[in-house]
Amino acid sequence: MQRVLLLGTSGCHLCELAEQIVNDCLSTNKACLIELIDIAEQEQWQAQFALLIPALYHPESQKQLGWPFDAEQVNVFFNELSPS
Repeated sequence: MQRVLLLGTSGCHLCELAEQIVNDCLSTNKACLIELIDIAEQEQWQAQFALLIPALYHPESQKQLGWPFDAEQVNVFFNELSPS
């Protein structure tokens, strides 16, 4: 299972929308485990992602998908992480 971070912050309506899109995609692609990260609480993420949130980030490959994204783009991102 691939660990993917969903980076955002509380009170961000775009982050809430992104979380819903990701959750909808997880219903058909169960190969990813999503970890929600509030960048306001973790300084190491602020410098890199403050202007990009919401964003998906795969630490192992360092691939990222910044906003705006839709379900099709999230599914492609997830599929690119899956081993062949």
